[in-house]
Amino acid sequence: MDSTFSAADLSAIWLTCKLATVVTIILLLIGTPIAWWLARTRSWWKGPVGAVVAIPIVLPPTVLGFYLLVAMGPHGPLGQLTQTLGIGLLPFTFAGLVIASVLYSLPFVVQPLQNVFEGIPERALETAATLRASAPDTFFSVVLPLAKPGFLTASVLGFAHTVGEFGVVLMIGGNMPGQTRVASIAIYDEVEALNYDAANFYALVLFGVCFIILLTVYLLNKKFLTRLGGT
Repeated sequence: MDSTFSAADLSAIWLTCKLATVVTIILLLIGTPIAWWLARTRSWWKGPVGAVVAIPIVLPPTVLGFYLLVAMGPHGPLGQLTQTLGIGLLPFTFAGLVIASVLYSLPFVVQPLQNVFEGIPERALETAATLRASAPDTFFSVVLPLAKPGFLTASVLGFAHTVGEFGVVLMIGGNMPGQTRVASIAIYDEVEALNYDAANFYALVLFGVCFIILLTVYLLNKKFLTRLGGT
């Protein structure tokens, strides 16, 4: 077994962190308004929209990856659109990984945010309205501070879930070193090659990253709740 780690091996760790970071930022940007709408609306559409958002939780990753591969392919609607725009095809590219990861990890960001938004006291929002605060002012000055634990939880779950993806990234990204070969794919490759030292390296790095992030969020949430209880 080869116990040395090449630049391609180490690049898989970097690519994984890069993918998880980009996806988490995008998820927070698009997941926040979705979660806010789901938490506040009384529309009939809340049920269907919530179900669509939550589908990746129960849907096998390979099923989602297959349909995304078809949609992004040369004959799929998204593939035809990207070709018309001169972007080219998204499968087996980093951009394709980002789109697939965003869709796959969406519920892990939306649901924590929705829960924390639903827990915000109505009185706080009414007080802001009484003071003639605009909707954006109310959201940024009242909702965001109260929802801080939810944002931390959503960020961690989105990041960690993206790091641990396998089926979706394999279907959409394949195994192209430096472009789409993320750590989860690399671990599988090393195990298949009976190179357990390298597989252990990837696994330990991912375990350490996830543990540090979770511990940091736990400590920050504890500090926030302690401060909130003391007010």
